[in-house]
Amino acid sequence: MTAPSFDVIAIGNAIVDVMAPCRDEDIVRLGLAKGGMTLVDPDRARELYAAMGPAREISGGSAANTLAGLAALGARCAFIGQVADDQLGEVFAHDIRAGGIAFATPARAGEPSTARCLIFVSPDGQRTMNTFLGASQFLPAEALDPAAIADAAVLYLEGYLWDPEEPRAAMRRAIATAREAGRKVAFTLSDAFVIARHGDDFRALIAAGEIDILFANEHELAALTGIEDFHAGIASLADKVPTVVVTRSEKGAYAISQGAHAEVAAEPIDKVIDTTGAGDLFAAGFLFGFTRQRPLAECLRLGAICAAEIISHYGARPEADLKTLVAAKLG
Repeated sequence: MTAPSFDVIAIGNAIVDVMAPCRDEDIVRLGLAKGGMTLVDPDRARELYAAMGPAREISGGSAANTLAGLAALGARCAFIGQVADDQLGEVFAHDIRAGGIAFATPARAGEPSTARCLIFVSPDGQRTMNTFLGASQFLPAEALDPAAIADAAVLYLEGYLWDPEEPRAAMRRAIATAREAGRKVAFTLSDAFVIARHGDDFRALIAAGEIDILFANEHELAALTGIEDFHAGIASLADKVPTVVVTRSEKGAYAISQGAHAEVAAEPIDKVIDTTGAGDLFAAGFLFGFTRQRPLAECLRLGAICAAEIISHYGARPEADLKTLVAAKLG
């Protein structure tokens, strides 16, 4: 097998995040599910945008955030995702390419517009996300670059994008392409609501041996396995997925890989500002270590360091120099 040109290629929602601080009473008044992610239609998106205070627009999307962290660490990355031929689509494409990530998916003409996620950040740093998927849910299989997928060490898939039919078919094709090329497939479950809708699909992929690295938080783990006990839940996947990584918020993270276990504490920070993208950046740190064949515990520590950086400020893209930060933490 030839050495890959990319460390990670990801398929995910191409979204621009619109973020604003809010009060807890605003969450209640607007009928939002605090700390969760809700899909909204164009009318609800307009209503929520009008209710926001002063906001910041930052390119986002779960898998794209992970790649931003990976690229900042020095990894070679590529992204596949659908934007519309509009202003937000140009913003997204500019931002991801400016981060050193290859992005060649053609923009889609006409409606719907580029996806956006309206994020209300409450005083405790919890983010309440309301996502209009827009053009991102119309990623066709024809937009895939099979050569690029086969030329990446890891194909990373975002569970959020499994919901719409068209990109789901594209991701199934991408999995087949990666496996035919002998590459690894990583999958992030994204949210319990995704598992509620597509858990049977995910369990089938796992049973078929299609997933090499599975990312989840402890709530998603319980939803996927139907087992409330954390250690029993992760053990139930140990002989089905080569590497299982589970984040546990302030309790750190745990992983099992080929029979080896590792656990890491959460990195201390002065104050949690915004938890948007914490899991995405944890995956970035872990995958960076994984693609460089670092020990399992070090991969977890890299994830924890990156997650701590992201929750110390608004937005899901790193602001600190991650290379310098990791060097200072790991020596």
